[in-house]
Amino acid sequence: MLKTLGAQIKEFKKDSVLTPVFMIGEVIMETIIPLLMASIIDNGVTAGNMNHIYLIGVLMLGTALLSLTFGILGGQFGSRASAGFARNLRKAMYENIQTFSFSNIDKFSTSGLVTRLTTDVTNIQNAYQMILRMCMRAPATLICAMFMSFMISPKLASVYLVAVVILAFVLGLIVSQATKHFSQAFPKYDALNESVQENVSAIRVVKAYVREDYEVEKFRTASNNIYKIFCKAEGIVIWNNPVMNFTVYTCILAISWMGAHMIVQDTLTTGQLMNMLTYCMNILMSLMMLSMIFVMITMSMASAKRICEVLEEQPELHNPQEPVGQVKDGSIRFDHVSFSYKKDAQDSVLKEIDLEIKSGETIGIIGGTGSAKSSLVNLVSRLYDVTEGRLLVGGVDVRDYDMETLRNQVAVVLQNNVLFSGTILENLRWGDRDATEEECRRACEMACADEFIQKMPEGYNTYIEQGGTNVSGGQKQRLCIARALLKKPKVLILDDSTSAVDTATDAKIRKAFAEAIPGTTKLIIAQRISSVEHADRIIVMHDGEVNGFASHEELLKTNEIYREVYDAQMSGSGDFDE
Repeated sequence: MLKTLGAQIKEFKKDSVLTPVFMIGEVIMETIIPLLMASIIDNGVTAGNMNHIYLIGVLMLGTALLSLTFGILGGQFGSRASAGFARNLRKAMYENIQTFSFSNIDKFSTSGLVTRLTTDVTNIQNAYQMILRMCMRAPATLICAMFMSFMISPKLASVYLVAVVILAFVLGLIVSQATKHFSQAFPKYDALNESVQENVSAIRVVKAYVREDYEVEKFRTASNNIYKIFCKAEGIVIWNNPVMNFTVYTCILAISWMGAHMIVQDTLTTGQLMNMLTYCMNILMSLMMLSMIFVMITMSMASAKRICEVLEEQPELHNPQEPVGQVKDGSIRFDHVSFSYKKDAQDSVLKEIDLEIKSGETIGIIGGTGSAKSSLVNLVSRLYDVTEGRLLVGGVDVRDYDMETLRNQVAVVLQNNVLFSGTILENLRWGDRDATEEECRRACEMACADEFIQKMPEGYNTYIEQGGTNVSGGQKQRLCIARALLKKPKVLILDDSTSAVDTATDAKIRKAFAEAIPGTTKLIIAQRISSVEHADRIIVMHDGEVNGFASHEELLKTNEIYREVYDAQMSGSGDFDE
């Protein structure tokens, strides 16, 4: 874990080294100041020597300015190092997430990834800054003050030593109890973020069903869970202050009592007693800082583990050593393919799929919910790898292609595809970043999107809100189809992507495909038989297996499932699930 996190310090190594150096310099200056103060009292005030007071006063001022300078520089370099460390962590996680296959993404919830990129990184940033500054300052102060105390009076310094041992034990007990609760708090942030994310993204549904009170209560519950855990943890941590104050004042009383007797006996000067009291505060406050450091580090350990889970997650799909860089055509061959989402799963989602699709064919895919239609087409663009068998596109196993090349030639349009915030043109150019406005217009004409875009106030420069909330479901689907067409793919997959458009528009889109992209292999998943009946052939999926594969007319004669659904839909009721 330390190696994984340490790799993200990179260009901030210099700042990370200079910060503790300046912090130690500040501590040394602060340790010298009480000695100068003692000299003023013993050799200046007591002796009535004004020259000595002026001289040592100037030295004290210089020492204080140096201490201030070191402190400012330490804070500046520490802030830069911790902020840079946090920046690199976010960047590294985000970049690694982009390499994940679908199977990797399935391991993490969206809200969990958001929490890791925000709250967890902030915890690590704060902990790292505290390690660079306080973790150096506190031990250095403790060591320097103890050393100077024993130099002045070993007898009085022994009081500190006893106090340090007792205080260290008590504070260690407090920290160990508090960290149990802190480690439970951060996973609760996932539930809180999930509640917020769901509510904001689906706010129209919430209002349509008048579920505001339910969502408010759901958020309150998630927030209250975090509140309770932190209250328990902080309820333990607050004992730091009374324990510390008790120890400090006990030490001050003990040192004052013993020191007064030693002054009377001429074994200690007044200045030295002032020194001892100052060092007493330094020692005990450094212990207080150390206890808070331990709490912060323990809090951040849970965050560090969660961040490392993302950084150390390796994508399950890789390019071969010598990848194929060109897809010859859109032919597809399923060679006894089986597939399961988990490697150790007993039952396969797809079982012994053996199909051959010619380049340029239009293939319909129909089946009930859970029949693995989407799983079948997800394998074509290698979003997942087959568990058994081979899948060939253009005569080459998909595992032998460069993944970027393959996915550029296999365009997928999902039922719930996503539009991003930006203009319509910017969204369309996800398909081809160099596409001209005329090319975008032609793609939209094929997808029957141009007609509604022209009616918008700013046409193709109309701004799309995040998630496409200012366009209808059918308009969103047509824009996503146009975006996919701009890729000029060898294979076009429509995963129930015309479910929100009317049958007339659906027919226009299919006609445009047949005329404009005859050489592109088209895989069309649909629930309506009318959407696929004109396809060259139709795959009937049932329980992860191919139940039938033929033309519409042949399936009506030979496939019982297809015939029953066709009759039900023609009579105005029924679908594959029924």
